[in-house]
Order: sequence, then C-alpha cells, then structure tokens
Amino acid sequence: MSNYSSATEFCLLGFPGSQGLHHMLFATFLFFYSVTLMGNTVIIVVVCVDKRLHSPMYFFLGHLSVLETLTTSVIVPVMLWGLLLPGMQTISLAGCVAQLFLYLALGTTEFALLGVMAVDRYVAVCNPLRYNIIMNSHTCTWVVSVSWVVGFLSEIWPVYATFHFTYCKSNVLDHFYCDRGQLLRLSCDDTLFTEFVLFLMAVFIIVGSLVPTIVSYTYIISTILKIPSASGRWKAFSTCASHFTFVVIGYGTCLFLFVKPKQTQAAEYNKIVSLLISVVTPFLNPFIFTLRNDKVKEALRDTTKLCCHLFKD
Repeated sequence: MSNYSSATEFCLLGFPGSQGLHHMLFATFLFFYSVTLMGNTVIIVVVCVDKRLHSPMYFFLGHLSVLETLTTSVIVPVMLWGLLLPGMQTISLAGCVAQLFLYLALGTTEFALLGVMAVDRYVAVCNPLRYNIIMNSHTCTWVVSVSWVVGFLSEIWPVYATFHFTYCKSNVLDHFYCDRGQLLRLSCDDTLFTEFVLFLMAVFIIVGSLVPTIVSYTYIISTILKIPSASGRWKAFSTCASHFTFVVIGYGTCLFLFVKPKQTQAAEYNKIVSLLISVVTPFLNPFIFTLRNDKVKEALRDTTKLCCHLFKD
C-alpha cells in the first residue's frame, strides 16, 4: 500500500523478544490485570453496599475505581492477546479510533476527578463544620457528572485531528496499543501545528486539574501544622494520605507521557510510561486506598464475614 489514509487496520509491533519472553510477560500482566479488576471491583461493591462509606470521599473513590478498571480494560486485553500471537497483531481502524478515544477520555475524566477529590479533602480538613453542607449529595453528583462529560467531550477533537491525517508511510505502530504519538509518526502530512495544539491541550488538562490540587494541599498542610497535638495532626493527614499518594503517582507518570511538545517521542520511552499508567497505577489503586484507610478495611472485614455467613447458610 502506498497510501494508508484509507487503511482498514493497523499492525501493532508490541514487545520485542522471544516467544518465551512474551509468555512470561503475558503471565505477569495477566496477574496485574486480574488483581486490578478484583481489587477495584471490591472497592466499588463495598462503597455501594456499606452505609458507613456513603460519604463524598468514598463516592468519589468508587468513581475513581470505575475509571481505573475501564482504563486498564481498554488497553490490557489487547496487549495480552498480542503477547500470545506470534508476529504482529492487527487492529481495525474503528477499533484503533475507539481505543485511543476511550483511553484519553477516561484519563481526562480521572484528572478532573482527582482535582475534585483534592477540593473535597480541603473542605473536610479546613472547613469540617461546613463539610456536609458544602459537599452534599447534589454537589457530589453534579461535579462527578461534569467530570465525566468534560472528559469525554474534550477528547473528540484531538482524536479526530489524529486520524484526519494521511498515513502514507506505513500502517505499523511500534506500540502495544494505538498510541497517538506513533500514529502521528506514520503521517506524511505536516503534523507540527497539531502536535503543538495537542501539547497545549495536555498542559491545560493535566496542569489545570493539578492547580486546585496544589492549592488545596497548600491549605491542608497549613491547617494540619496548626493542630497542637501530634495525634491530631496525624489523624487529619491520614484522611488525605491515600489521595495524595495516588496524585503523586498518577500525575508524575502522565506528565512524562503527555506534556511534551513533541508527541512523536521514542517508542521505548512511551511503552514504559504507558505500562505505568495502564497497568501499574490501576494495580496499586486498591492497595493505596485500602491499606491506609481504616474505614475501608473495617468495611471489607464486615463484608467478608457477611459473605462467609451467607455461604455457610
């Protein structure tokens, strides 16, 4: 094919190495994916079932777990299938468009939600007496809905712009999913302006959601330091520790991948960072929000006991 602008499929190179290495990677990623699905599903079920977790913090955590589950499910099954197949894996044009759009849209929604969760922690620590009034059920539902809508609407043009180019060099992507940077490398058109616009959008989305997080934690830390007792300071900080840990991991990896002027970066670099975003971070999410949260651990124990009791009966 001399012109791939009307191509019906793309080929994914995936990971280099022997078939034996691919099988080992398959087992490793399958383990990570299985734990991710089970862990996040448990969080979603417990948050929905246990009335002690019917509060804004856990309402947002439930949505975050849904986003993490969907994000990893958009990428990992395709990657696992590619590791089992010898040679290159093919993906249809429609499948490539859908995968890239869902991946970016879910990621954008997650950034918006992390900013909302930071503001929620600010209100809880700095304005505890007004917390239930400010973060009522209507407000929580509204901000979560806006996060989802903005996340999906904001990625329509970037995905359209990516697939609007003429692909005349090849239809082979040096990645394990339909990466935008690799798609732009295949174009014979001048993509410099579009890459710059995409860079500005990434800055606006990631840094824009990071600003309320930084501001919120500045006030949170200032308030915590004013608490006279060490036990009081630790109790206040413990309500934010899980979210803060997730923010550092999530924003740190995504800043390396998306906020760069040149989208067509080295494939090896993109693969490593993409693995951190789509495999490692969703895998860590259940541990971050359960091991450091006494309420969630207590709810898990009670739910487990209830399930065991029901099975015995």
